[in-house]
Amino acid sequence: MLMALSTWQEIESYLGRSTGIIVPIGSFEQHGPNGLIGTDALCPEIIAKAAAADHDDILIAPTFAVGCAQHHLAFPGSMTLRPSTMIAAIADWVASLRRHGFRRIYFFNGHGGNIATIQAAFSEIYADASFDPAGAGNDDVQMMLRNWWELPGVEKLCFELYPEGHGSHATPSEVSVTYYAYPEAVKTVTMEPEIAPSGSFHDARDYRRRFPDGRIGSNPALSSPEDGGKIVAAAASALVGDYERFLSED
Repeated sequence: MLMALSTWQEIESYLGRSTGIIVPIGSFEQHGPNGLIGTDALCPEIIAKAAAADHDDILIAPTFAVGCAQHHLAFPGSMTLRPSTMIAAIADWVASLRRHGFRRIYFFNGHGGNIATIQAAFSEIYADASFDPAGAGNDDVQMMLRNWWELPGVEKLCFELYPEGHGSHATPSEVSVTYYAYPEAVKTVTMEPEIAPSGSFHDARDYRRRFPDGRIGSNPALSSPEDGGKIVAAAASALVGDYERFLSED
């Protein structure tokens, strides 16, 4: 069930049977010569939609599509929020959902660079309750962060599909997920070198200097819609189980 395609009456009815919701959250940044700029937001969105397709009691929120990606700003099309802005936005999203009765909010992440900021946002939200001696803050809200590649069995599958050239950015697995959902967007590009170098970086200028085509340790020319379908199927199944466990926690 997609919130964006629902009416308010349908959401009100849903809240009568569940207070849980999945929020896909990612980033809007370059993904190498053949990767889509929206990859990090698209991957959790695609997987979440697949998980919800056969489950009426899984509700998917709008995708939080722009995250913390300042180090990609030397590549055209990349967009970012400052960590402080993102923390404030997450707090407003959670406050809005809580206002309507949502109490279990599962953030389904597609960008490693978001992790610290999402966790900081959770801490800010929980602090409202902790500082309130009356306990009238957000004490009834529970949030969870899960990265899609950390779902049971998913990372193992990705490395089985790509034992060499997986890398850490613009990976063939994430590109394949987007190609599965958007086969019309497949790009055929020769990678030079075939596997990109690995290493660290500081800011946007330094990133572009060290990794001029945007990849880090990867060969996304290996990507295919067929591989993406396998990854989405495995991740969607694992997501259902992980989300249901979160809802059942006391």
